[in-house]
Amino acid sequence: MTPVRLYDSFRREKVAFEPLQPGKVGMYVCGPTPYAPAHIGHAYSAIAFDTIRRSLRFLGYDVRYVRNVTDVEDKIIKRANENGEDPMALAARFAADYNRDMARFGVLPPDVEPRVSTHISEIVALIERLIARGSAYPVDGDVYFEVATFPAYGALSGMKRDELRAGERVEIDERKRDPADFALWKAAKPGEPSWDSPWGKGRPGWHIECSAMTHAHLGEIFDLHGGGKDLIFPHHENELAQSRGAYGPATFARYWVHNGFLNFKGEKMSKSLGNVIDCSVIADEVGGEALRLFCVSHHFRSPVDFDFEAVRDGSGHVLGARFHSLESADKKLDYFYTTLKRVDDFVAQGGDAGDGKLLPEAEKLVPDARAALADDFNAPLVVAALYEAATLANRLLDEPKGIDKAVRRRTLARIARDMRAVGAAIGVFAADPASYLAERRARLVKRRGIDLAAVERLLAARTAARTAKDFARSDAIRGELAALGVQLHDTPRGTEWSALDDAT
Repeated sequence: MTPVRLYDSFRREKVAFEPLQPGKVGMYVCGPTPYAPAHIGHAYSAIAFDTIRRSLRFLGYDVRYVRNVTDVEDKIIKRANENGEDPMALAARFAADYNRDMARFGVLPPDVEPRVSTHISEIVALIERLIARGSAYPVDGDVYFEVATFPAYGALSGMKRDELRAGERVEIDERKRDPADFALWKAAKPGEPSWDSPWGKGRPGWHIECSAMTHAHLGEIFDLHGGGKDLIFPHHENELAQSRGAYGPATFARYWVHNGFLNFKGEKMSKSLGNVIDCSVIADEVGGEALRLFCVSHHFRSPVDFDFEAVRDGSGHVLGARFHSLESADKKLDYFYTTLKRVDDFVAQGGDAGDGKLLPEAEKLVPDARAALADDFNAPLVVAALYEAATLANRLLDEPKGIDKAVRRRTLARIARDMRAVGAAIGVFAADPASYLAERRARLVKRRGIDLAAVERLLAARTAARTAKDFARSDAIRGELAALGVQLHDTPRGTEWSALDDAT
């Protein structure tokens, strides 16, 4: 087990991470509010915390990962009413789509996935506890948390109570004792789902669910709470207030981690521009692993520039998109997978040479990855270490002279094994190399509009020309294929081809 240091949003500094139980981590992350298809912002956050969970396991920790689903919420109710659909059914449908999309980006399922609708009794019990302790009060079927009873309010966000002027960051309601007070329970309204409670029929407010769910699945005190920076205020601030209001000042999350914002370098993606692209489209266009590599190539706390361009027809309607940042990441993945395939083919031909001496450079990858991930989950350094390992592998394959054959073979086998182990720690390289490369070629063929029948015809003609030793004709056909967007690779197994890639 490797000691970890992380940046704690509450303390605003990097600190030693010391779980409640040595070697075990209880981790809670705010999940989706499923009222529409997932977009890249959802994926960026999900990938960030999946990478932290994977990193902790790679470093030797036993992680219990809880990620909730907010399936009772204003946006869901509004969208369901617009669609003439049951809110619970709509939320369940989009939640299933979200999990399907995240799986395409290598996001592992949470160990526990609690939903608001299945935790109503826990939520009601927590609200009752807050009222009994004088931290909350009922008004006409609603229940509010009284912020004045929690003097530490604002400690997480740095927000001061006198900054919370009515009508700015808080909802105006004259029944509240203070404009900053927030809803724990909302009285039932026509057309909304509702449940019985001591205050009449109603439904939970937004923030209370996470306090109830963490208590149910991780206890009064747990190790790590994550979410996007946009959730620090008010959501996480309110979670902290109501949980400590209920269970005491030393309870709830011991460490807080937040992922940075995704900025659009090219064209901004927004609903008003009609160019919001669903996660499923991104995965279809460039492959899910490209987004994964793009995300882990940036530190999860840093702001990330995402280069996006909508493809429109003459009337300005969006027909599709070019994801320049992801196309670049996909090209980098091609390099990694091509390297792994070359090593796999080499080892398959003559074995891994068993135990014995290795080139010292081949033993760096795993220790370097551990050091990087133990220092605030620095995945970009891991990606850099993977590049070094792939470079070494290609050098050994291309320049074998002067290296003992057994050492070379053993070293290459070790590099491939370690690349996969380290890749798993950040969620990449899980695919079979040949399958990935074939899928990528198919995407590029579609993007470039390459005529596969013409390619096959020219390949057959080139094979015939080479057999007849008509090398001038063979070279001319190579040029014709290049004009179609095809690059040839003559290998010991025969001629292979790939689609030319214009990604930078």
